[in-house]
Amino acid sequence: MAETREYLNYENKIILAPMVRVGTLPMRLLALDYGADIVYTEELIDFKLLRAIRRENDVLGTIDYIDRTDGTVIFRTCSREKNRVVLQLGTCDPTRALKIAQLVEKDVAAIDINMGCPKKFSLDGGMGAALLNNVEKAKSILKTLVEGINIPVTCKIRVFDDVQKTIELCETLVSTGISAIAVHGRTINERPQHTNRNETIRAVAKQLKIPVIASGGSKDIEKYSDIAKFKKETGCNSVMLARCAEWNCSIFRKNGLLPIDDVIKSYLKYAVDYDNSPSNTKYCVQNIIRELQETPLGKKFLSSQTLEQICELWDMDEYCRIKSKEYYEKGLQGRFHVTPASSLDKESDKNSLKRKHEDDDDMTVMRCAFLRGRYTSDIDLPKTRLSKWLRDNGKNEIIPIYNTWYEDKLFRSVVTVDGKKYSSTYWEKNKKRAEQGAALVCLCALGVIDEETLTKGGCLLR
Repeated sequence: MAETREYLNYENKIILAPMVRVGTLPMRLLALDYGADIVYTEELIDFKLLRAIRRENDVLGTIDYIDRTDGTVIFRTCSREKNRVVLQLGTCDPTRALKIAQLVEKDVAAIDINMGCPKKFSLDGGMGAALLNNVEKAKSILKTLVEGINIPVTCKIRVFDDVQKTIELCETLVSTGISAIAVHGRTINERPQHTNRNETIRAVAKQLKIPVIASGGSKDIEKYSDIAKFKKETGCNSVMLARCAEWNCSIFRKNGLLPIDDVIKSYLKYAVDYDNSPSNTKYCVQNIIRELQETPLGKKFLSSQTLEQICELWDMDEYCRIKSKEYYEKGLQGRFHVTPASSLDKESDKNSLKRKHEDDDDMTVMRCAFLRGRYTSDIDLPKTRLSKWLRDNGKNEIIPIYNTWYEDKLFRSVVTVDGKKYSSTYWEKNKKRAEQGAALVCLCALGVIDEETLTKGGCLLR
């Protein structure tokens, strides 16, 4: 029996806008908790998604789109947001756009084409705001999607200095059959410090017969009641919030803003529950605490490296450890488990290692990650510490030998010490880090560093 889908309606909605690095799953779910009606992903580039394979993650209860070249998660979603999440796509090619839309359409509520990003990367690639001056290409992309998929298609644009030119562009784009259009009230050359052109958005909304979503008003939105003022000024009944939601996601609450510590704790719970990467989690929290980075707590936060270390600052480290253990026991290959495409279908990393080193009966393999930020001095680095330990224990004649190889832009290393071999299960982005990871496993196996210390520091996942 065919699945019944709720068709996304853009009338009278408050929306989490697409934001680079912020619009990942934890923030989207938090926005829904606080009252957002629709949530956009961060912009995802077509070439990257074309490298993805779709996987159902039974441990997390998510659908993951995995980069087949390095094993990292490009896009993660879950059933909770299925009828509310819009995937924003960065593209300049209708064929690529359609392939991606057909790949993801069962997992998202709509596809949005980014036609407003003013960054050099997008402009040079013919994407984002570059499409505003290539109307035929923009029309082709939208029309191809509208005709090729069964979920709504929208786009997000920026305005021109000329109001009439903006209206004419919008009318042309609407002629493709899109379901809604989001209008950011600044030109390509304007930035957040510039006044949002609400009157231009109003003129567009008055002219079009589909929902117009007002964007760019975060500068003047400090509380929930300000959203209604922005809607009135722009003549739109739907709005999307970016920076004000990034700073305090509870802006969506009708009952008022929550203290940022409460917001951070709720966000961190989702980050743990959905195994969000520490770097992305840190970036999002950093945008919440903002000027508080100079406080004692802020400085501790800036020095944190792992998800557990971040959670510890808000008394959630025990929760993080419990969930990590639970996920490991269920077989989750965690955020450090980056695997080359050539290894994706192998039975296990340890078996993969044995194929590389068939005579390695004495090899010790551990799920141990080298986190550079934990080492304030080069003399504390695992390779340096291993060499020093050998000297201090009268083993001057023993020299660690590192055998490092390269697959699909990733590195893995085995260190041989006194005839025995040691390796981390984690693939690294460069040779030096791979060797440090192998040395760290050796130090742990030799008892120089105890497992409890590494586990608490987020380096060793059991």
